[in-house]
Amino acid sequence: MIVRRPDGENVSKVESTLTSTTLPRASGVLLHITSLPSPYGIGNLGPASRAFVDWLAEARQTWWQVLPLGPVGAGNCPYQSYSSIAGDPRLISPEDLLTDDLITPAEADAAKPNTADDFSTPRINSLLAAALHRIQSGAAHHSKIDWSAAFKSFQNEQRHWLDDFALFMTLKEQAGEPWHAWPAGWARREPAALIAARAEFQNSITLHQFAQFIFFRQLESLRAYAREKNIKLIGDLPIYVSGESADVWSHPELFQLDKSLRPTAVAGVPPDYFSATGQRWGNPLYNWAEMRRTGFTWWIERVRATLRQVDVVRIDHFRGLADYWKIPAHLPTAVGGRWVKAPGRGLLRTLREQLSPLPLIADDLGEITPEVLKLRDDFNLPGMRILQFAFDAHPGNPFLPHNYTKNCIAYPGTHDNDTTLGWWHSLDSQQMKRVHHYAGHTPDKEIPRALIRILWQSIANTTIAPMQDLLSLDTQSRMNRPGITDGNWTWRLRAGDLTTKLAHHLADLTTATGRANTISISPG
Repeated sequence: MIVRRPDGENVSKVESTLTSTTLPRASGVLLHITSLPSPYGIGNLGPASRAFVDWLAEARQTWWQVLPLGPVGAGNCPYQSYSSIAGDPRLISPEDLLTDDLITPAEADAAKPNTADDFSTPRINSLLAAALHRIQSGAAHHSKIDWSAAFKSFQNEQRHWLDDFALFMTLKEQAGEPWHAWPAGWARREPAALIAARAEFQNSITLHQFAQFIFFRQLESLRAYAREKNIKLIGDLPIYVSGESADVWSHPELFQLDKSLRPTAVAGVPPDYFSATGQRWGNPLYNWAEMRRTGFTWWIERVRATLRQVDVVRIDHFRGLADYWKIPAHLPTAVGGRWVKAPGRGLLRTLREQLSPLPLIADDLGEITPEVLKLRDDFNLPGMRILQFAFDAHPGNPFLPHNYTKNCIAYPGTHDNDTTLGWWHSLDSQQMKRVHHYAGHTPDKEIPRALIRILWQSIANTTIAPMQDLLSLDTQSRMNRPGITDGNWTWRLRAGDLTTKLAHHLADLTTATGRANTISISPG
């Protein structure tokens, strides 16, 4: 990490946690873990992640930004998770289970998908069941690890969320319905019904707990590996949780639900750049009065848990902490919603008291008011700047690099945007002319790199480029299309994409613009 002294001298500093929310001058890459190449269909926390950390170090980067790491539901959307704390078992590395002698080579080979489809939950559950059986039977031997004792310690330490999550996932598998349609005893958490369920489905509950034990163990191993090379992770905290989650089931009083346990109103945003009818996300809204009455305890635990996974957290849709778009649940689109005030200042003050300093990034995109900007700035949180939003013919546009402040994170685009090359091809001739006037005349294929160079040269303390833009990929490699539910989250990096040539190109740019990670470690 580069730390600026008052005299301008750069010093290298490796630290396990950030000491300020003002991030140092550095850069990084946005790439979700599932996008890494893998023989198991999607990327995981194992060898491919470590290889990417090596590549980032060779490219002199400091940050690896990922999307939310929770267990996903329908559509594989990381922003609609079954838990705000749990990890996605599909990210568990079969390779590392094999290295730890928890599964056999034959079991690992059998788990490989026949096509390039996602590594399914049943496949990883089969491997985890085999590993758990070896531990319980005493057949898992390791010179340094007492697996049984380590698992029991994890169960005890994480009981405050793990028990409810494992039971929720088990009951969901048994009932096959949204949780509000479960048998009343389960849905309404009647003590006798839950005691009986825990006894009847103990094996399944234990397997879900074991999956979380392995997930967090592998994630911490990856983070330790990254720390050796001074690579830090930026994570993502969706402002809302899925209605079909352990959070809403176990804490219904914290959400705006009716007597039948269904949302009375849902989250979204009004019509904007992405959608003419707005976005109706469908997440239940918070009962902020109850959140405040309980001292924001649920939020404190959630943010603390996320910081167990990553070094810095981006708060998705930061606007919702100042005021939120409330859509009556019966409406099919977001058009009929209205803005309602939220107690973000009290929440952030409480988080700062509990977690000081606040290693948070504010996703301050969309329809932003002066109140939102003041909330961001009063807590010294870096906001976001998207270069694709800059070229509207107004020189005062805040997304143009000459208007940046130091305390911001600058991107060509994010996972919600088209790739920069795809965006370029969507522009009309006047818009293209404005880009050329700002970036210089550049061949089409070189536009992504030209805009990345402009960002790296800017005053922004932090710059992040999506991997697709570093590779100059077109719209077919887009990660997400907001407002569209199908066909997202499927892009995969090819095994040969992370070349030494590309790493050295990025390293040269990063060094020339004063952003270089001073620890440079060759792959392997």
